[in-house]
Amino acid sequence: MKVCFPVEHNVGLESPVYGHFGSAPLFVLVDSETQEVRQLANRDLHHRHGACSPLKALGGEQVQAIVVGGIGAGALSGLLQAGLKVFQAQGVTVADNLALIKQSGLSELTPGQVCGGHGHGHGCNH
Repeated sequence: MKVCFPVEHNVGLESPVYGHFGSAPLFVLVDSETQEVRQLANRDLHHRHGACSPLKALGGEQVQAIVVGGIGAGALSGLLQAGLKVFQAQGVTVADNLALIKQSGLSELTPGQVCGGHGHGHGCNH
C-alpha cells in the first residue's frame, strides 16, 4: 500500500508527521511493502484558508492512505470522496505510524475530528 505523510522536512522514515495536511510543505510517500520512500512537494501549499484542494496538493500521485496530524473538513471530504483512507497519526515519525498501520493501530478520521480553524484554541488535536 502506498501511504502519504505530510512533513516539514524529508528525513525518510524518521520524518516527523506534520501537524496539518494542507499547510505541510512536503509529503513523504512510502510503499508499506518495500519501504521505498519518495518526496513530493505540496502543490497546493499557498491555498486560501479553508480552500485546500487535497488532490491538487498530491499532484495526481496515486496513494491508498494518508496519515495526518490534523486536517480540515474540506480536505478530509475531498480525500474520502476520492476513496482514500485517512488516518489520525498516533506516532511521532513516519516509521512509528507505519508500524501502527501494520498493527491496525491507527483509527480512520471522521468529519467530527477535523480542524476548525487556525490560531489559539482552534479545536485541532495537534
